[in-house]
Amino acid sequence: MYQALYRKWRPKTFADVVGQEHITETLQRQVAEGRLSHAYLFTGTRGTGKTTCAKILARAVNCEHPENGNPCNRCPSCLGIESGRLLDVVELDAASNNGVDSVRALRDEAIYSPAQVKKRVYIVDEVHMLSTPAFNALLKILEEPPEHLMFILATTELHKVPATILSRCQRFAFRRILPQDIVSRLNYIAGQEHIDLKEDGAALLARLSDGALRDALSLLDQCAAVGGVIDAPAVLDALGLAGNVQTAQLMELILSRDTRGALALLGKLYDGGKDVGAVLGELSTLARELLIRATAGEGGESLLSGAYDAATLASLCGKGTSARFIQLCTILQETAAQLQFSVNRRTDAELCILKLCDETLSGDLAALNARIARLEEQIAAGVQFAARNPASAPAPATAPAKVSAPQAAPVPKAAPDAPQAPTEERPPWDEPPLPDDYDAPPPYGEPVESAPKTERAPETVSAPKAEEPAAPLSADSAADDDTFYQLMESYKNRLTPDKRAFIGTAQGEVKDGLLTVYCTTEVQKAMLDQQVVIDVLQEVTSRAVGQEIRVRFLVGPRPGAKKRDRMQDLLRMGSKFDNFTVK
Repeated sequence: MYQALYRKWRPKTFADVVGQEHITETLQRQVAEGRLSHAYLFTGTRGTGKTTCAKILARAVNCEHPENGNPCNRCPSCLGIESGRLLDVVELDAASNNGVDSVRALRDEAIYSPAQVKKRVYIVDEVHMLSTPAFNALLKILEEPPEHLMFILATTELHKVPATILSRCQRFAFRRILPQDIVSRLNYIAGQEHIDLKEDGAALLARLSDGALRDALSLLDQCAAVGGVIDAPAVLDALGLAGNVQTAQLMELILSRDTRGALALLGKLYDGGKDVGAVLGELSTLARELLIRATAGEGGESLLSGAYDAATLASLCGKGTSARFIQLCTILQETAAQLQFSVNRRTDAELCILKLCDETLSGDLAALNARIARLEEQIAAGVQFAARNPASAPAPATAPAKVSAPQAAPVPKAAPDAPQAPTEERPPWDEPPLPDDYDAPPPYGEPVESAPKTERAPETVSAPKAEEPAAPLSADSAADDDTFYQLMESYKNRLTPDKRAFIGTAQGEVKDGLLTVYCTTEVQKAMLDQQVVIDVLQEVTSRAVGQEIRVRFLVGPRPGAKKRDRMQDLLRMGSKFDNFTVK
């Protein structure tokens, strides 16, 4: 009968275990020197050799003819343990035997001496699945075990094991197996099984296994069942995955915000038999690669998987920012976590692609930040926007500029006996009607297009007023310690929304060419003490006071600060407008 590769090629000695030399050498030395512990705890991800090392250790401590700490695998004890005939070595699955009754039965029979071997060994796999009463029942025998008893516990979730259990075990952490070690092992097994495995196929299998040799052997077994040469394209076809080229193309369309092209490529992959979950997983891996390259630079090359060449990563990195890559990773991870509960996986994948192409569709705080960032990019690119006036209609783009009307001639006085037409009285607050030739400004958000120039008569065209520079603050305003407060609105107009809230609660003073900003907390200081904020404060304050200003940030109240009269501030603000009078 055919046996799976991961079972057929399970290591028999410590030397056969791949990628865990820091553990196998220690265990081998303990067995050779007779310095064995009564309880071991093996932790690590799946497929890294925890159960394999537990079985090797169980045979090694009971072997009749050990070879330098390794079992001989020929004596009756080794053969009996390997076949499962000996009742003194018990392998227990805690996932299905997690109740307190199972542990109590184990504890009751563990006190008896072994019948055929030196030590009675209990291998408890997935020990984190035990219930709290079961852990409590196991605790006593772990604390004071008989001399003939040994426990080997294995788990993939160390944080779920109680500290009372951890303190009574020797803990060994199994690492993820390196890709080159997996490739070497796959090539050896393929050669022994007469499987035509190419180098690119082995590298792809090693990457897909994510450090688990058992997963790599299972994938190799699946690809070998298809037959023929096992190279990278054959692995992709057998597993229903998209290749690196197609994944990079899809990421390029997403970064370019080409929604139509991205959905079309996803549909093509779906029609070709690719699993949408696997496609999103590969996109997530690529987004992680781009994020590491964008943030860590050359120092993060060791963190890359090596699945994509440097030219591809450099090209894609130039089309996005670190914030964009973080947003891509977040959406892809959330979708991957919910995809297993989806009714229609394709629809959820398409919704994910839509959010990736247009980040404003997510409807959360990240979407708002994305909209603000896009506006900032447009402003930095030189796009101008007009003020919003929803009550007025947009002016036509081709409308010529209006020419000021000539001064009307004086109206002659009417005769004394001529009757005068009655005049309609208007309330004093009613504004005069707009002229017939009034042009409303375009709506907010639309670029302002310059009107075509028309020839005007010199006597009828009014000269435009030159923009006046901001006048320096008066001596009185600076004397009453209002400089920082008077400039607050100018600061806020130049800063992003996330910085406005922090600058609005700060205090400040200008003295001897130095602007000191007093913050209430270290968090506020960290948010303001940035170059973009410093540049705004320097520019606005220097223009207002008429001299070059330096900026510094301190934590604490401003010395000698007086409680501000908010009513006076409101009256002072109202005096700037000419449509109402402050009395």
